[in-house]
Amino acid sequence: MNSMRDVARLAGVSVATVSAVLNGKDTVSAGATRRVEEAMKALDYHPDQVARSLRVGRTNVIGMIVPDISNPFFSEIMRSVEEASEKKGFSVIMCDSNEDSGRERRHLSTLYSRRVDGVLLASSVSDAAQDRLTMRRFPIVFVDAIPVGTKYGAVIVDNLQGAHAATRHLIELGHSKVAIITGSLDRSVAIDRLEGYRKAMQEAGLVVADDYIKKGDFHVTSGYRCGIELMKSPEAPTAIFSCNNAMTLGLLRALADLSIPCPARVSVVGFDDADWATSFAPRITCVAQPTNEIGKVATEMLLEKILSRNGNHEPPNVVLQAELRVRESAMRLQ
Repeated sequence: MNSMRDVARLAGVSVATVSAVLNGKDTVSAGATRRVEEAMKALDYHPDQVARSLRVGRTNVIGMIVPDISNPFFSEIMRSVEEASEKKGFSVIMCDSNEDSGRERRHLSTLYSRRVDGVLLASSVSDAAQDRLTMRRFPIVFVDAIPVGTKYGAVIVDNLQGAHAATRHLIELGHSKVAIITGSLDRSVAIDRLEGYRKAMQEAGLVVADDYIKKGDFHVTSGYRCGIELMKSPEAPTAIFSCNNAMTLGLLRALADLSIPCPARVSVVGFDDADWATSFAPRITCVAQPTNEIGKVATEMLLEKILSRNGNHEPPNVVLQAELRVRESAMRLQ
C-alpha cells in the first residue's frame, strides 16, 4: 500500500507539501499541487480519512435525514445539499426516516456513532424533547419543519404566506366553496398551511366549513381519499387547495376516477411544484418552494457551525418565500 511518503517522492516535494495539498491549504504553488495530484492518481493513493479526522477533529462528513426520499421536494433539496457540501470538501450520508419517529432517532444515533460533524434534519417528530441529548452531541440544523418546542436554527419556507396566496388566487377567480386537503397536523408545515387557508378565507368574508377541511397525511393515498370524500359530498366544492405534491397527485387520480373534469367542474391548486405538474393536461397551478436555496442555505448554516467550532450556537431561523406559479388547473368560476 502506497503512503504519503511515496506520493511526495514521486511528485518531488516534501511530505509536508503533500499534507498541505490534502488539507486544501493555499500555501502550495499551482505547479506543486498539480504534481501531487498527478502522483496520487498514478499511485492510486487515498488518504486515511479516519486518521485524518483524529488529527483535525472532524470527519468532513455530515448527515441528512428526510421523512420521504421518494418525494421530489426532498430529493431536490438533497441534491442541492450535496452540491453545496462538495464545494466545501464535505461528503453527505443520506437517511430516510419514512416518517417514523423511532427510525429517525435510530438514524441520529447511527450518524453520531459514525462521527459525522453535523446533521441536517427534516424531522417527522412533533416533539423534539427526546432528541435533545443527541442535539447536544453535534450541530443540527432543521430543514422544512420545526419540531414543537425547539429553538434550534432552521431553514424553512413561509408556509402561511404560500397557502394564503394559493387560497386567495382561487377566491379571486370567483370561488367561495374552497376546500383544503391538509397534511399531518402534528407538523408545523401543515399547521401553517391550514392557517394560511383560513386567513385568506376570513379576509374574503367566507365561511370556513368544517366539511371542506379534509385531513390528509402528505401521502398519495390520503389525497385520493380526501378527493373522493369532497367530490361525493352533497355540497361539493368548486375549488380544492392540496397541501403537498403527493396529495395533489392522489386528488387528481380521484377526479379522474370520478370522471370530474379539472378545471371545468373543480379548480385545483397544489403546494409544491414538480416536473409532473407541467405534464398534466391541464398543467397544475402550484405553490413552488425554493428547493435549491433551501438546501444551499441550510448546508451553509450547518457548515458555519461546524467550522466555527461553535456547535452550541443557535443561529436565527431563515424564512424563505414561496412562489405561486399560475397555470391552467384553476379557472374563473362561470
